Amino acid sequence: MSESSSGVNTLSDSLPKSHLSHYSKLGVAHLPASVHRSPDSGLGSTPLPSSRFRFASWHHLPQCDLTGDQLTCPRVREGPSDEDLFQREADSACVERWRRKRRKEEEAQSWEERRQENWENCLELNLSYQDLGDAFQQENFLRILRRLIRVQKLQLVNNSLSNLSSVCLPRCRILNLHQNHLVSLHQLPKLPAVEQLCLSENAISSLAGLDVLSNSPLRSLNLTLNPVTFSQDYRACVFSCLPNLEILDGVPMLPADHLHNGLHFPRITRMCNIL
Repeated sequence: MSESSSGVNTLSDSLPKSHLSHYSKLGVAHLPASVHRSPDSGLGSTPLPSSRFRFASWHHLPQCDLTGDQLTCPRVREGPSDEDLFQREADSACVERWRRKRRKEEEAQSWEERRQENWENCLELNLSYQDLGDAFQQENFLRILRRLIRVQKLQLVNNSLSNLSSVCLPRCRILNLHQNHLVSLHQLPKLPAVEQLCLSENAISSLAGLDVLSNSPLRSLNLTLNPVTFSQDYRACVFSCLPNLEILDGVPMLPADHLHNGLHFPRITRMCNIL
């Protein structure tokens, strides 16, 4: 008798070669055609009817007529007990039930959040001082702004906003962007119906892009504390570009605010000369 690599004595050395060849032929003859071969069965001739018997010993395998002396290295390792296997299946079922329950809770929560938001029907909204410090917060904030398709009055004061060009507010009449980080008028949202627009305390240094508001019914514009207010003929240029504008930086349009061919209209004054 010899001891195999699995610690089990086999009869491979005590039998003559003729018997071994005879038993090997018998073993091959009794192999089912539909079984899988196990990589740890010695010579690779031990059949396993299916993967669900991977924890079974060789003498517990059904549909197999092999005997111990026909195996070079019998399967003798012990698998988990029936109780452990049952517990594994139970745990797996519990995990699956928990996952299904979690998915339902998330779907219900998402639906409830959508119902609570209801941004599409909002008419007046104040989203000032949001402290948008992270990129994901700003992205979520823009997502909300894109859904404001019916808002008419919107306050966005001190939100560190730098670009709203991807936002369209088709019915917004009053928009307050006081104390943000806008550097150009091209970064404004699309405002086809705006009447009052406040852009004070930003970093706008040029009037380029102001023409996008020329077709809107804009009557009041506030650009105070922006670098652009120090440019030459600032007020005249703004009024010439916005035909419906009545008030700029809190001051109504003055006769000096007219600009024609680069020259101011002459002011009519009454003077008395004393000789």
